[in-house]
Amino acid sequence: MLRVLVVDDDQALRLAVRTALENAQRFLVDEAFDGVNALEKIASADTAKRAYDIVILDVDMPRKNGLETLKSIKEHDPGIIVIMLTAHATVDIAVQAVKDGAYNFLSKPIPGDEMVALIKKAIEAHSLISTLAVSSPVFVDEGQKIIGNTSQMQKIFNIIHKLAKVDTPVLIRGASGTGKELVAKAIHFNSARKDEKFVAINCSAIPENLFESELFGHEKGSFTGADQRKIGKFQFAEGGTLFLDEVGDMPPLMQVKILRVLQEKLFTPVGANREISSNVRIIAATNRPLEDMMKAGTFREDLFYRLNVVPIFLPELNARKDDLDTLVKIFIKKFNRSQNKKITGLSKDAFATLSKYNWPGNIRELENVIEHAFVLETTTQITLGSLPEAILEAVGINMIDSLDKYQSQTNSLKTLGQSSANPVSEDGFDFTEDSDLDSGLSADDLDVTDDDTIPFVASENSALDFNAQKEEFEKQFIIKALKTFKGRINQTAIHANIPKKTLLRKIEKYGIVAKEYALQKSDD
Repeated sequence: MLRVLVVDDDQALRLAVRTALENAQRFLVDEAFDGVNALEKIASADTAKRAYDIVILDVDMPRKNGLETLKSIKEHDPGIIVIMLTAHATVDIAVQAVKDGAYNFLSKPIPGDEMVALIKKAIEAHSLISTLAVSSPVFVDEGQKIIGNTSQMQKIFNIIHKLAKVDTPVLIRGASGTGKELVAKAIHFNSARKDEKFVAINCSAIPENLFESELFGHEKGSFTGADQRKIGKFQFAEGGTLFLDEVGDMPPLMQVKILRVLQEKLFTPVGANREISSNVRIIAATNRPLEDMMKAGTFREDLFYRLNVVPIFLPELNARKDDLDTLVKIFIKKFNRSQNKKITGLSKDAFATLSKYNWPGNIRELENVIEHAFVLETTTQITLGSLPEAILEAVGINMIDSLDKYQSQTNSLKTLGQSSANPVSEDGFDFTEDSDLDSGLSADDLDVTDDDTIPFVASENSALDFNAQKEEFEKQFIIKALKTFKGRINQTAIHANIPKKTLLRKIEKYGIVAKEYALQKSDD
């Protein structure tokens, strides 16, 4: 539930807003009768947790008006979302409110559904900043580096709050997959331009002879194939933000023309005789060493300094593996929502494997790995067997060797009279949740307790025989995999990490008829 503070000297209006929000069943609503009262309630919160997520603030109030209160709220905690209300809206007041950090401005009377929709949009914009903080950007602000991570959210909000007030260009540096576009979106959707377009263009994907037309547009007949007039990205993004990804790959001639737009706010479409004014904020990003390119003469020095007003550096994932757990949780939450699943986390050995990996593809690669695991995983926890084979090979895990080691440990435990751990297939695909794949383990290292259970319920009449129970689990797994991939042998073998020959042998052994599952749905 989101905590909302409604601030207005009109008691009837406070009640109307409160009722509308409580009917949405997503908000816990409190009230304040003026700005001073609001600031007292905000300041009284525990320092570890803000008092309110959202403040709905009237402009005209006694003792302390809304604009003064807004500034005080943002100085106290720039992460609080503030929406301004007034019965006498003017453009000047609205512009000033947004510059001072208000998310948006509404005129009274306010329809309840419109307010709820605006709050939802504001929350989505602010959630980008929360995700941005996990990307650990290094902002260079007034000569000082500010490291951003989940423990320094307020610094991140402060920087975004400052960037929202101005239209200066931003240059985002970092390797491919570190989240440069995410940072650009967080800046745009929390700025005064948030209601206008965010247009992204990849400079490395545009042929050099089409670059000018793509950015500035062209007139009909201006070149061969130009059979109609085209609007370029600058015109399409008018009033909003243009994100120039991989700006280091921009041809030298286009660098000159982009510099002119940045300096003079004018551009000329291909084949046109007229200049068009441009009101677009530029955010650029690159993974290229621009300083070396300037020395080599392949990137213009004047363009670099024009773009580099507010530089942001994104480190590679391999350099900040302490954030891995938080990133994994974010992606699990994302895919649970999009795929309607209930994955709770990673098994110990799966997380240990991800921690050992070097992540050359950075955050984007991690997201793809978690999505891959979601497709294959049939339990409520991501296990080693649902991770891509390339990841396992890269960290030196051989599933067959791991299986032999695990079975040897299990047999030792049986000899000692202890309970066995979760079973593993003899054919090299792991069924465990928390098995340790490191070498040199003793029985004590496995820490097997009476609470360890296999992920299926055995019949009360079944014998307490390890091999029998293992085979039953193996049979259930293969049936589940065949259901998931609709009886297709090749797909089942690939995605369930079972060698095809092994799968066919097991199907024959257990008397399974694959085609029976061709039209059945998965149990998920």
